[in-house]
Amino acid sequence: MISFSTPAIAGHCPIDLTRIDEAVSNAVGLSNAQLTEIKTLRDEGEMLHKSGNHGDSLTALHAALQKLGIDPH
Repeated sequence: MISFSTPAIAGHCPIDLTRIDEAVSNAVGLSNAQLTEIKTLRDEGEMLHKSGNHGDSLTALHAALQKLGIDPH
């Protein structure tokens, strides 16, 4: 089992946000519905990050990355 401290997890959220933003801006072949779902997950992840809920933030952000075909790890 891998364990991360809160600061380590908190620092990873902005990296994932940037990865999602870059991938969405270059997205090809995704439907509007897929992009909407990805953006919703991204926004949820950002909100959770800002509220200090970094574990759930990463869950949402990793789901968005997976929908973009990007390995979240």
